[in-house]
Amino acid sequence: MKKIISLILILCFVFSLSACKNDKDNTAEKSIILVAAASSLKNCLDNEIIQLFEEKYPNIKTEITYDSSGKLQAQIEQGAEVDVFISAAEKQMNALNDKNLILKDSVIKLLENKIVLIVPNDNNKNISTFEDVLKAENIAIGDPESVPAGQYAKETFENLQLWDEVIKKASLGTNVTEVLNWVGEGSADAGVVYSTDASSSSKIKVVSEAPEESTSKIIYPVGIIKTTKNQEVAKLFTEFLKSKEAINIFKSYGFTAYE
Repeated sequence: MKKIISLILILCFVFSLSACKNDKDNTAEKSIILVAAASSLKNCLDNEIIQLFEEKYPNIKTEITYDSSGKLQAQIEQGAEVDVFISAAEKQMNALNDKNLILKDSVIKLLENKIVLIVPNDNNKNISTFEDVLKAENIAIGDPESVPAGQYAKETFENLQLWDEVIKKASLGTNVTEVLNWVGEGSADAGVVYSTDASSSSKIKVVSEAPEESTSKIIYPVGIIKTTKNQEVAKLFTEFLKSKEAINIFKSYGFTAYE
């Protein structure tokens, strides 16, 4: 009987050690990925894509900071702890790459977007084209120095030879969400945002897309920050973003896949 009891105790002890080891292994496997993403990606990432990614990889938790690409670029340059950067333009990604802050060969050209001219729903200025924008008393655009949508807006108005007049009437937003809100609230008579942002608000309407020849191709790149401590997890995330299931979600929010 004593031998049986001893055997049972030994087995229980071994099982206990095994259970503790498994718990430690499970804890060790859990990872957090830190993502810095352009504000215009917030809806599609928060509403669907992150949930889908975490369902596929339940031991990975995703934490995202949203802001203008220029501000995020500056934060990364200042040493912010970030694993993956998704920019709304190539300019900011290229700047980080030039400073050797992006992991070599990690940049993927992921999505394309368009800029559009928006007005409040009760538009009474008869604004229907980019050339009509000077009818507005106040024009909302993102700050071209830090907001890619503002960068593209400036380029468009320069090519249409309107920029010198537009800037006199412009209110410069810190991100596209701010621009969208100004127009939706009626504090601006017109504004320029991405088409994907315009589709998220019921308070505004799109009156025109930027003429194709007036602006550069709008590309959203994604890259892994060189100082990441989670390189393999970061690669899983960037690969997932270009998967068919993720691209279909991006498309449903108005983006197109890069070609």
